[in-house]
Amino acid sequence: MKVLIQGASIAGPVLAYWLARYGAEVTVVERAPVLRRTGGHAIDLFRPAVEVSERMGVLPRIEEHATGTAVLTAHRPWAARPARIDYLKLEKTMSDRHVEIMRDDLSEIYYTAGRDDIDFRFGDQITAISEDGSVTFAQGTAERFDIVVGADGLHSGVRQLVFGAAPERFLGGYLSVLSVPKALAHEGEMVGYFEPDRVAMVYTADHLDDARAVFIFRPQQPIDYDHRAVERQKSQLRSAFAGVSTEVDRWLAELERTPTFYFDAITQLEMPTWSRGCVTLVGDAGYCPGPAVGGSTSLAVYGAYVLAGEIATAGSDHAAAFASYEKILMPSVLGSRKLARANAKTIIPGSRWGVMGLVGLGRAITLLPLSVTQALARLNDRGVRLYDTMPLPEYGESPEAFAAPGDSA
Repeated sequence: MKVLIQGASIAGPVLAYWLARYGAEVTVVERAPVLRRTGGHAIDLFRPAVEVSERMGVLPRIEEHATGTAVLTAHRPWAARPARIDYLKLEKTMSDRHVEIMRDDLSEIYYTAGRDDIDFRFGDQITAISEDGSVTFAQGTAERFDIVVGADGLHSGVRQLVFGAAPERFLGGYLSVLSVPKALAHEGEMVGYFEPDRVAMVYTADHLDDARAVFIFRPQQPIDYDHRAVERQKSQLRSAFAGVSTEVDRWLAELERTPTFYFDAITQLEMPTWSRGCVTLVGDAGYCPGPAVGGSTSLAVYGAYVLAGEIATAGSDHAAAFASYEKILMPSVLGSRKLARANAKTIIPGSRWGVMGLVGLGRAITLLPLSVTQALARLNDRGVRLYDTMPLPEYGESPEAFAAPGDSA
């Protein structure tokens, strides 16, 4: 079986790893000329994604690259002193198994795990897909595949080619990340400035040569936004965070020279199905709950693992594989959408009282015993512990469906 995946960030390499392990002939095409190093922010791997990584044999490397953030120092303009929040206890309250890691580090680890058995093609992308799986690439070549998968993120080119414009919901906020000098941060500590409708944070990790400044904000009206207009984005970011503090001003000053910069609307996809013909979507390309608010990385890893297992189990019957994949994933996707909508309101408080409540919750978690905070969190399995409740199917080491009669491999 020949499978083509577009996207080499998170979901793409995980899906490719498992399909290759099950015996498929896998090609991954990526528009970037090399593996992307976008200066991405820290992301959370919750229990299902941690266990998938463990089954891939890469969990030790992931843990070695954990950010190591232990404390969140929360500044508020009306408070004489910042609040100190136990960040490790906060993580343990949310999940029994959890690792925080920089997105770039995670992408490289997943890529390295399977690159010897996968045909990675950088500097190219899909420009056309026929119903029979024939694909045309930007470089001018053409090839036929049994299955084509879009793993190319929120602004998926595969999704646009096959489904057209996707239904989406703007959650009201914007996320921006940039690299800043490591001297502007402290190892083991996240420093944050919390105000109504805007939050700015900086953090680093021992193995990094720089730090990350993260900005999340909610304007009164949606801004005139183009995800390709970088200079316009930087100007909008400066305006949104003007006057927060002299420290935040120093982070923003790095916009003139930062090597990596990210800016996007916090948008949720609401597609009712992710498959059409021999094409399906995985991760943010199909069911992004919203950047920074919905656990999208863990959902992408989980979805990639399930999709690979269902394809391997169904063999040449991709329609059956896609149907099973969507049936297994849909409850988690719907739950993540609901959680993300709630989180978008919580982590970008709209009032002084909202900021006080958010920081106060962090302080309460710091002061209470871990057993108490975990017990309280478990009372709502659709809340912060949603991802710990996701069932992880067992597919065995080597499903034999790829060798079934009629398989085109």
